[in-house]
Amino acid sequence: MSSNPVAETVASLMPRAKAELAELVAFKSVADFDQYPKSESEGAANWIADALRTEGFQDVALLDTPDGTQSVYGFLPGPEGAKTVLLYAHYDVQPPLDETAWTTPPFELVERDGRWYGRGSADCKGGLVMHLLALRALKANGGVPVHVKVIAEGSEEQGTGGLERYAEAHPELLSADTIVIGDAGNFRAGVPTVTATLRGMTLVRVQVDTLEGNLHSGQFGGAAPDALAALIRLLDSLRAKDGSTTVDGLAGEAAWDGLQYGEQAFREDAKVLDGVELIGSGTVADRVWARPAVTVLGIDCPPVVGATPSVQASARALISLRVPPGVDAAEATKLLEAHIEAHTPWGARVSTERIGQGQAFRADTSSPAYASMAEAMAVAYPGREMQSAGMGGSIPLCNTLASLYPETEILLIGLSEPEAQIHAVNESVSPDELERLSVAEALFLRNYAAS
Repeated sequence: MSSNPVAETVASLMPRAKAELAELVAFKSVADFDQYPKSESEGAANWIADALRTEGFQDVALLDTPDGTQSVYGFLPGPEGAKTVLLYAHYDVQPPLDETAWTTPPFELVERDGRWYGRGSADCKGGLVMHLLALRALKANGGVPVHVKVIAEGSEEQGTGGLERYAEAHPELLSADTIVIGDAGNFRAGVPTVTATLRGMTLVRVQVDTLEGNLHSGQFGGAAPDALAALIRLLDSLRAKDGSTTVDGLAGEAAWDGLQYGEQAFREDAKVLDGVELIGSGTVADRVWARPAVTVLGIDCPPVVGATPSVQASARALISLRVPPGVDAAEATKLLEAHIEAHTPWGARVSTERIGQGQAFRADTSSPAYASMAEAMAVAYPGREMQSAGMGGSIPLCNTLASLYPETEILLIGLSEPEAQIHAVNESVSPDELERLSVAEALFLRNYAAS
């Protein structure tokens, strides 16, 4: 990295950053309190509140949001008349899935092969540490030239909308001239990237019922309607033969115009097994950034071990549908529910329950804030120009903020490059990316203040 005082300061702070990230990762802050104690999330929230107070933030508060979780807020005043920048991250994390599949414990930050492993290290506890590093570097080099608001969400991964509802009820709280969402990622490590679009999402739980109770498959199988078989057939109707998502009435032919994602690079990033085909049609960028994608997240049915020879009376599934910019998530949910009703076979009883929903987002990459970020990234990543890419994931808060503050510029950066393997086992963060992006954010705040 080019020698400059901000970069030198960030480099000197990296051991502290690692120690702090280790403390944060240790909290099992999964915002599903049926799986993990609420006290784990509360512990992480209090850690963040204490960190903000230590950095001189005022009005630090734990906000009780309508979904039963807490978001952490703080305000750091800058020079009189300065612009205001909101820095966002979330401290809740995905469950670790199969803990035995992790090479090292998921809630312990472990350095291995030049990366730091642990659940939330990249998504998105590392994003909070990135914000702290950037602010500390500025304070050590002339001061923070803008007013700064920080908001750390407590339920982003659950899609339950707590912070969105809170922001709508308190619109003055998060108002800012520019918002930096620290929950995205570079196209790949070493390629400075802002995320221009996010897909929206909807989560629907489906239940199929066919019998009053399970039946002996020898005595009744062949004529008794099997709820699990009905569910499987229903789920299969959501994909075409090539794997493309097919929800009746939902367009799926959009094309991505911009940075492309090579098929071989995608195969390597996704760790697709040799001989297994990618699904869908069009370019990879079309498929993951510009088109809808359905995923069956889970099925409730008997496990193989201990299964009995029975025709199943009931079965459930949790379905995720990602929708691209330009598609209303609420309308997509209605289409998904109608498709489910229409494609449930054999007159089986089917019910749906909406679990979560978030709108897609498209940023204005021609704004002054993007010019300031491009200049900052060129310094933090010498010889590399900032790229704009899409992201297949969803950050529901983005659209809420865009609706509340239509004049506000929103930038998305972060640590979730492909090697990070967020949401999977062995999630990790690159300390080099953390260092460079912290420098970029600090220089952005300085550039933006002067713009």
